[in-house]
Amino acid sequence: MATGRTDPERRDRIIDAALDLIVDEGVAGVSHRKVAARAGVPLGSMTYHFSGMDELLHEAFTRFSGTIVAVFEERLGAANTPDEAREAVADLVHHLSGGNQRELILTHELYTLAARRPAYRELTRTWMGRSRRALEWHFDPATARQLDALIEGLSIHRALETEPHGRALTVEAIARITASTPGAPDGQTTPPPSPAGARRK
Repeated sequence: MATGRTDPERRDRIIDAALDLIVDEGVAGVSHRKVAARAGVPLGSMTYHFSGMDELLHEAFTRFSGTIVAVFEERLGAANTPDEAREAVADLVHHLSGGNQRELILTHELYTLAARRPAYRELTRTWMGRSRRALEWHFDPATARQLDALIEGLSIHRALETEPHGRALTVEAIARITASTPGAPDGQTTPPPSPAGARRK
């Protein structure tokens, strides 16, 4: 029987199959047998690559959350001015709520696990921490925290509404949170955003 040493992509296929199964049937519908069948691997591969279902689910959701953080980093890393950073935040809201049911389902399945089990709560904390650090390339920590919550909340609302709000409301909400304080230079939050060179450290 082929092992991970002779089939180096097998572990990745198992993780991808687990994510696909979660989308179709929810975490409650995931089993070793179903994942193995979907991945096209022998059932014994499951215990070869993962100590149990918890490890597989944790790896799967870690991969998923990493893809979302990568979108944050790509959009915010391309911004060079405060206005571009605000536009990037608006882009994130509308990207995350733009009809990708797979991302929506996986996000809610992870949140449900995190609400019940500390190990997954730590995973969501790591996810939020990385998202906030990307926002802090342009905004002070308190503003970054507020924007992170705004992105998440507006994304969920837009995804679940039968008539989602338009971009104008998103832009207005971002402007309110990032409004300059008295005495600050126009268009700049307080304290000033980190230098551009700090973004990719």
